[in-house]
Amino acid sequence: MSKIALTRPDGDLEALRYNYRIMSLIDQIQKDITAAMKAREEQRLSTLRMVKTALKNREIDKMAPLDDKEAQQVLSTLIKQRKESVEQFTKGGRQEMADKEAVEIKLIEAYMPKAAGEDEIVAGVKAVVAEMGSPTMKDLGTVMKNAMARFSSAGVRVDGKVVSEAVKRELSQK
Repeated sequence: MSKIALTRPDGDLEALRYNYRIMSLIDQIQKDITAAMKAREEQRLSTLRMVKTALKNREIDKMAPLDDKEAQQVLSTLIKQRKESVEQFTKGGRQEMADKEAVEIKLIEAYMPKAAGEDEIVAGVKAVVAEMGSPTMKDLGTVMKNAMARFSSAGVRVDGKVVSEAVKRELSQK
């Protein structure tokens, strides 16, 4: 039985793979960088370059291409960092810097899946608590783990702090 090589006539296997795969997040960001350059959108261009750099750095650390879930984790980290920066800049009286970071958060979130609202988070936490029977505050870690797993499996993005607060409220009522 002979093996058939999937190559283009010029032998460029990578180009063939690129043409037949769905556009990855890094490819989409590169396309948007080009559009931002053409439109001369400095803030957007700067943010997209930062995001692409973070993704490439993670790819280098891993020594393999990132899948969508790993790329989403990198973006989540960037968003979390920006939220902390907004908080610090606001406390320090640097509103123009806080506004800049807030704009970056919105740009990065455009590449993320839909975020769950507080009502959805509370409903998810209540469902997890109901499944577990009657957990107490001692079971906080287990409830958090189960709640985060539930949201992750549903493909919904959540803020861990909001989930933690919802779990604490739910457990304190018992």
